[in-house]
Amino acid sequence: MNISRISRLALALAFGVTLSACSSTPPDQLPSEQAAPGTASRPVLSAGEAKNFTAAHYYSAMDPNAAPWTPSAINVPAQPDFVVGPAGTQGVTHTSIQAAVDAAITKHSASRQYIAILPGEYEGTVYVPAAPGSITLYGTGEKAIDVKIGLAIDSELDRNSWRHLVNPAGKYMPGKPAWYMFDNCQSKQSATVGMMCSAVFWSQNNGLQLQNLTIQNTLGDGVDAGNHQAVALRTDGDKVQINNVNILGRQNTFFVTNSGLQNTLQNNRLTRTQVTNSYLEGDVDIVSGRGAVVFDNTEFRVVNSRTQQEGYVFAPATLSNMFYGFLAINSRFTAAGDGVAQLGRSLDVDSATNGQVVIRDSVINEGFNMAKPWADAAISKRPYSGNTGAMDDKGNVQRNLNDANFNRMWEYNNRGVGSKVVAEPKQ
Repeated sequence: MNISRISRLALALAFGVTLSACSSTPPDQLPSEQAAPGTASRPVLSAGEAKNFTAAHYYSAMDPNAAPWTPSAINVPAQPDFVVGPAGTQGVTHTSIQAAVDAAITKHSASRQYIAILPGEYEGTVYVPAAPGSITLYGTGEKAIDVKIGLAIDSELDRNSWRHLVNPAGKYMPGKPAWYMFDNCQSKQSATVGMMCSAVFWSQNNGLQLQNLTIQNTLGDGVDAGNHQAVALRTDGDKVQINNVNILGRQNTFFVTNSGLQNTLQNNRLTRTQVTNSYLEGDVDIVSGRGAVVFDNTEFRVVNSRTQQEGYVFAPATLSNMFYGFLAINSRFTAAGDGVAQLGRSLDVDSATNGQVVIRDSVINEGFNMAKPWADAAISKRPYSGNTGAMDDKGNVQRNLNDANFNRMWEYNNRGVGSKVVAEPKQ
């Protein structure tokens, strides 16, 4: 276990954002000073524009004839289908999480399968395949840190090293449900396995639910400040719910997509994810990928123990013709360091990408670059350009929120010392 990381997490959970407040009034109770249209480096939505960016819009299906997704709270049964814990413990059906997942998948049931996980540390990967039914995994401890799923995986590992690390005892074998996921990574022809295969927990299950546990890629500061993606959680499925979960890592901590960054358009499918009451930690592109994700009452912390030169919370790879990428609402943002971290940047994986993210009704604390809170795009290096539009004679902002000539990264009604809109110098 990475003691320093858990210690930071415990402090954050214990004291929350009030540690960073200099005044007697907590920052989440102060009125917002953000006003539309903002600046070219920090565009701000008007109240009318903000109505376009609510959870319901992000949960809407691409198919206009499909029923909307309205997720409800995760409820767990008194008697789960499977229980993971130490051998010999009453009620335990499996001693590893992967074995319980395999058993749930092989039932071929269309009904949701519930897997309870007793407190403890579970080292190794967990792969949840696509299946007729959905899977719920939840910790039974008092707190999310009571159940820890972790491993140190570096995207720069060669295939043989990755294979021995991830599959030391043959838990992924031909004929087992998750074999195709493992084999997809071990069969790569590139020199390294890459970001897509660096995940500790990887799910392709539609309707996946995770609750009351911690998922961590413990690579941490064991590598330099270079390109070392170390994904804690990767989800490819639709209608995913994550509640009271700590997702810890460094680079690309949480990666959400549709099996591959390139195939969302071809499949005409946009994966939807809800994250509530959770904690995410990392340094570079903490949340990345292509999908619609809503974060509600979630804390984001940018650490800089590995790199003091950069730090980004969001890296959306939203397709330009998709209106919704990442939404953070009623959440909290804190960064270590002196104004180095930024709220996000577009992950330009192709020419059809223009990342979309909105942070609204949230608290942005210390450590962020207020003069330039949004960064130039990754990969393409496309300079960040926010759309300030123009004011009409009635004082309303006139602008196209999806104008391809501008970035689609917006704020609305945020508070805290890091939310200040800094006036740009006159040319």
